[in-house]
Amino acid sequence: MSVSIVKYFGSQLGKCGYCTGINCSKSNGMHAYRLDCQDYQNLIDRGWRRCGNYCYKLKNKESCCPCFTIKCDALAFKLTKSNKRILRRMNRFLRDGKRDPVEQAARAGNEDDVTASVDALASEPQPQMPDKRPAAINVEQAVSLANAQKSKAKPARAAQVPLNQSPSQGSNKSAAVISNKPCKKAKQMRLERWQAKLGDTAQQSSQKAFTQEKSLTDFLSATSETNKHHLKLSLVHVYSEEFKRTLPESYALYRKYQIGIHNDPPKDRSAYQDHLQVSPMKNEKPDDGPEMGYGSFHQQYWLDEKLIAVGVIDILPGSVSSVYFFYDPDYSFLSLGTYGSLREIDFVQTIAATTPALKYYYMGFYIHSCPKMRYKGKLSASYLLCPETYVWILLTDVIRSKLDKNKYQRLNEDAAARDVNEFLLEHLDEVLLLLDATTCMQYKNYVQITGTDSDRVEIIEYSELVGKVCAHRMLYVNMA
Repeated sequence: MSVSIVKYFGSQLGKCGYCTGINCSKSNGMHAYRLDCQDYQNLIDRGWRRCGNYCYKLKNKESCCPCFTIKCDALAFKLTKSNKRILRRMNRFLRDGKRDPVEQAARAGNEDDVTASVDALASEPQPQMPDKRPAAINVEQAVSLANAQKSKAKPARAAQVPLNQSPSQGSNKSAAVISNKPCKKAKQMRLERWQAKLGDTAQQSSQKAFTQEKSLTDFLSATSETNKHHLKLSLVHVYSEEFKRTLPESYALYRKYQIGIHNDPPKDRSAYQDHLQVSPMKNEKPDDGPEMGYGSFHQQYWLDEKLIAVGVIDILPGSVSSVYFFYDPDYSFLSLGTYGSLREIDFVQTIAATTPALKYYYMGFYIHSCPKMRYKGKLSASYLLCPETYVWILLTDVIRSKLDKNKYQRLNEDAAARDVNEFLLEHLDEVLLLLDATTCMQYKNYVQITGTDSDRVEIIEYSELVGKVCAHRMLYVNMA
């Protein structure tokens, strides 16, 4: 495990990307010089998100638009009627090269096609970052210091916190998915005609094949060499040579997307890389992990030889976390935002076959108070993170009705439930501090040597936000 090194900024105030209010989005922020992939998994399971090297956690009780972390159990995911239409449309386009008259349907208010005009499921406005960047530090030297410090420390006997609690702990079940089965009578007539052609001996096998629901994988694997177009997905690590080689294409696509979809002036190439390439996580490849390892990647969508979409994702020990998604506006008729999310769910399902612990798809934030962001909750088997107890709650109509009445909710109905990873004052002594390029120590030793505890309040606030496990494992930069 690599050592995480962070610089805490404290409270931040900025413009809201959802209601566009000024100075009404409140959060806590920190700069990550380096993040262990497991530590970041812990952090997002406490409501943190990252944008480049900047990590932030919204103050939901105080902010204008409360943001609830949302995830989908990819193994329990079920396709909706709308999902199937989008998948069929893509398959028809790849096969025949013909475009459906989707633009007209979108203007008429067809929900299936309007999804093309919004960001993908995890694409949210980027947070306001502090104007001042933290001073550079020697990361490798700090890591060596931390490892030396930990080797001296007495092994802690704190109980391990389950990072990905099973959603089966809840008693509620998701609402039934709308059936996409055709009318029974019409279907029966087609079945009888088919059986007549096959003969009586094939009736039993044909009945099973005819009635079996197609899975997400079935739709995505329906390709042929005779197709007019070919779609290829390429997974590229953000610090790989392949990323550098394709950077001109991905940046040009991003510019086109920002102008065509959001009507925003695009960032320059350096700012684009700061937000969507730069990552504090290294490419970790443990023996029990997936083949590509953990870390930050771009999933590139190549139509023939043209880049038409990019999904920015973090692959973590318990999940695939979608950071951002952008695409070519010329292909909006394919509903690429939704198609990309379905592809990422399929990607999680594929990884889970060999790495069972990695079965969740994180979609960023669910903002119920912002109607245009509610579409994230339409994926089946979706869960919201309780902002007070940090347990996952199945997103049902009951939860939605509560959020209709009050935009902030505890979510966990158990009044006696508490955060199992809660940081208490008794845990303060073991918080790790990085004081300068050559000094790393626990908080208790820092107080004994310096005779001061002037940073006590800020260190406690940071530790409570990241939780006991991360507070004892990450290096808190406390340089003057």
